[in-house]
Amino acid sequence: MTSRRALHFVFKVGNRFQTTHFFRDVLGMKVLRHEEFEEGCKAACNGPYDGKWSKTMVGFGPEDDHFVAELTYNYGIGDYKLGNDFMGITLASSQAVKNARKLEWPLSEVAEGVFETEAPGGYKFCLQDRIPPQSDPVLKVTLAVSDLQKSVNYWSDLLGMNIYEQDEEKQRALLGYAENQCKLELQGIKGSVDHAAAFGRIAFSCPQRELPDLEALMRRKNQTILTPLVSLDTPGKATVQVVILADPDGHEICFVGDEAFRELSKMDPEGNKLLDDAMAADKSDEWFANRNKVKASG
Repeated sequence: MTSRRALHFVFKVGNRFQTTHFFRDVLGMKVLRHEEFEEGCKAACNGPYDGKWSKTMVGFGPEDDHFVAELTYNYGIGDYKLGNDFMGITLASSQAVKNARKLEWPLSEVAEGVFETEAPGGYKFCLQDRIPPQSDPVLKVTLAVSDLQKSVNYWSDLLGMNIYEQDEEKQRALLGYAENQCKLELQGIKGSVDHAAAFGRIAFSCPQRELPDLEALMRRKNQTILTPLVSLDTPGKATVQVVILADPDGHEICFVGDEAFRELSKMDPEGNKLLDDAMAADKSDEWFANRNKVKASG
């Protein structure tokens, strides 16, 4: 499955300004593109919400060869309850550690040269104070699973991932589509996986011709398909086809046709300005404050 790529992880964010500060100024990521939408996504990209929302892609480089973050902001939603499903993103960046110290962003050293921190909303990040071993500093995404072997079988047998490491004693496994891509780490936990309202989504690409076969395979194996093959439009940009799945613990997985996605995901030199302009124009916090109200929780 070397033609498949790890693309991004979707975060729901309640405070777009603070979140942008973290990803842009603390981690040192760039705004790759920013898009505004007047109504909810047909594939629930913004969660179970029908109103106005925005999508901001941030990363250390172009989406063609970097794993990035998708920051989803629903106007009117101020926060999202966290579950135990997302356990963190690990990246190697001495610069991010320096930035955090300079900006006095809270860091907790958990091992020599390894620091834990949180993005606004409580999303965990692990920062390794070293030069990245590959061109992309983002090394892995860690998700909680209730049955490690069952999850490994799903991701390797059905989705075609390579197993790079598996440790039954520590209840963890490391999988991926290629050595030079961001990996998926599955960490076994006791009890069930709770996605709460802040649940995210991990995205991968594959040749567009594989999408119908992937959906058919999941049907044959009686696996969960959240959104059957559908076309998604972005005004002024390429239309992409996606299939949305869920693994045995309910982690949402998006597979998108690679050819159109490469067109859609081209870096927009105006992305930074579009985001800043959107934040400046967003008066929702002021509106709620003037009425002594608080934004809704997701």
